[in-house]
Amino acid sequence: MKLLNFLSVTCAVLSASLAPQVYCDSHRHSRRLTGVSNDPTIFGNTLNFWRKLENGWDLTRGATTHSISLPTPQNGPIVIQPNASALVIIDMQNFFLHESLNGDPKGRAIVPTTITLIHAFRNAGMPVLWTNWGMTDYDIINAPPAFIQGFSSDDTSLTSFGSEMGMVVVPESDQSIAATSTTPGPNITIDAGRKLTRGAWNAQPWGDLFKEQIEGVANGTDFYFNKNRLSGMWGASTPMQTWLQDNSMTTLFFGGVNIDQCVFGTLIDAYYKAYDVILVDDVSATTSPSFATQMVDYNVGLDGWRVNSTDILPALMNASMT
Repeated sequence: MKLLNFLSVTCAVLSASLAPQVYCDSHRHSRRLTGVSNDPTIFGNTLNFWRKLENGWDLTRGATTHSISLPTPQNGPIVIQPNASALVIIDMQNFFLHESLNGDPKGRAIVPTTITLIHAFRNAGMPVLWTNWGMTDYDIINAPPAFIQGFSSDDTSLTSFGSEMGMVVVPESDQSIAATSTTPGPNITIDAGRKLTRGAWNAQPWGDLFKEQIEGVANGTDFYFNKNRLSGMWGASTPMQTWLQDNSMTTLFFGGVNIDQCVFGTLIDAYYKAYDVILVDDVSATTSPSFATQMVDYNVGLDGWRVNSTDILPALMNASMT
């Protein structure tokens, strides 16, 4: 009898302790924190949120005036606020693209499309942000050993960041190409400068991108930010992130080289810091094997959106006429 009484009491205690858990589990979706909407289509808080639409997502955070809808390959279209959106161009520099410096032809191939997209963003009143390698002596002194080794030309520290890259010969009429025996007109010799340091020729944007950057910055439509890591958004803060915060930017479109390194590094850091991230496929390139791009495509498909510039250009051009 004592055993039966013990079992009865134990069962009663267990039942009482389990009952509230069952109740809470069945009602857990109704419990919301202060500042979090009870609307199941709202994701985020009152200051930073998305709204799930019947078809796609509204990323405007409630600022729908003059918003525009852009088609995306997955998850339906996205609705963005131009005043809170920017195009980020990463590392389209002579060091990575110029033929005289063994630059990537795939990167050079996306330049015309990139320029078209830059013009469309400007026409829609959306800023264009350039973030490129631009090391200072302080940056070089404090660079991690792995970075120094990774950017060495001969596996010695003497050819890494800040080392003199020597002279390059280019046609006087077009400094974006290498001089050859068939190049018409006279040639000129240019000092490539110290590797990936601020102001050096090798760190300038390649070809017509340099002119676009200079004109855009002068006109106030574009903004330039030096970086000293693969990511332009690494660490507690960077110059670009400070500008984004000061100007209330929330939605970022990314392009440049290399897609699986500096582009993805900047994109994923921006994602970690709660920005909307959209990769523009046809203005991104890489020297890496195809599986590296597939990895980026897979991960961006999970955490953000991918678009082609040809898909979004009509909407951007229409936005410029409103």
